[in-house]
Amino acid sequence: MSKLKYLTVVLIGLALLAGGCKKGTKLEPAVEKPPQKTEEPVQKEQPPQPVQEPQVSKREIIFQKIHFDFDKYNLRPDAITALNENAKVLMENPTVKMRIEGHCDERGTVEYNLALGEKRAQAAKEYLVKLGVSAGRVETISYGKEKPVAFGTNEDAWAKNRRDEFAVISQ
Repeated sequence: MSKLKYLTVVLIGLALLAGGCKKGTKLEPAVEKPPQKTEEPVQKEQPPQPVQEPQVSKREIIFQKIHFDFDKYNLRPDAITALNENAKVLMENPTVKMRIEGHCDERGTVEYNLALGEKRAQAAKEYLVKLGVSAGRVETISYGKEKPVAFGTNEDAWAKNRRDEFAVISQ
């Protein structure tokens, strides 16, 4: 009986082997269909329209910077010329309010430079008020040495940083 069991196991194994194999399927090559042409109506190209610039209701107001000598807050002749122009702009635009920002070079302590920057801003404000600009239209602030425009430890960089800048705060 052991031969019979052995033979049965072999036959079942062969049957599984023969029947369990995957039959090969024949693949046909894919045929690409040419794209169908659809006719679209031809539109005439229109000439480009000129781009209109956006209308700005308020014009940009630019003030001139002024510069100072080392450790000074008195107005130099070139600063007076610039302040005269700035006053003219303010007179032509009576609703404009401005801020004068006093700056210093990197030399000196933080406290000293903040005080010097404030004196520089106040000197410019006082001159504008003498020219007829209302003091209520002008604010002052000092940044001391905190906002340099030129970096370096040389006279050229220091001279650029000893300045007053003017910013429009309302129109």
